[in-house]
Amino acid sequence: MNIDYSKNNGLVPVIIQNNNTLKVLMLGYMNKEAFEKTVQEKMVTFFSRSKQRLWTKGEKSGNFLAVKSIQKDCDQDTLLIKVVPSGPTCHTGSESCFSDESAKGFIYMLESIINSRVNENSNNSYTGNLFKMGINKIAQKVGEEAVELVIESKDNNPELFKGEAADLLFHLLVLLRAKNIGLNQIEEILKARQN
Repeated sequence: MNIDYSKNNGLVPVIIQNNNTLKVLMLGYMNKEAFEKTVQEKMVTFFSRSKQRLWTKGEKSGNFLAVKSIQKDCDQDTLLIKVVPSGPTCHTGSESCFSDESAKGFIYMLESIINSRVNENSNNSYTGNLFKMGINKIAQKVGEEAVELVIESKDNNPELFKGEAADLLFHLLVLLRAKNIGLNQIEEILKARQN
């Protein structure tokens, strides 16, 4: 991999992203030696600007970052490394060094769009019109989509199955909005069940 180390005194910024959730976990720096060690050991090693030495993330805490993929940007002077973390990434004990809101993915964006359509109260929006029909109609749609997903699961058409899964997920998000429950609350329950 041809990386341009010349722009920042021999260092390149490295964005660390969770391979599974796509959350941005942290930003660090690598020199050529740190990069080579990372590639060889498949564990992220940075160059610590404060300690002026190589530093493998997790060397004291045990919260290592196992490398899944490495990409460089179009200028070849920044890296994106997708990892599987073995614990919290931030020194504060948080999953990410950035706030949870900055690390949300597409499903959270979709939740935000649904909220906007409901708040706009427009007759031109399927979401807005469904919401106006009330909780019974929304719940009925979730049930219909769930049944359609089950039916498609019995067949061998992955495109139809994925379409029904998307429909179910969308309508579930509308139902959560109708119940004034945020997706983050469901996420917290799922996280707690991992233990």
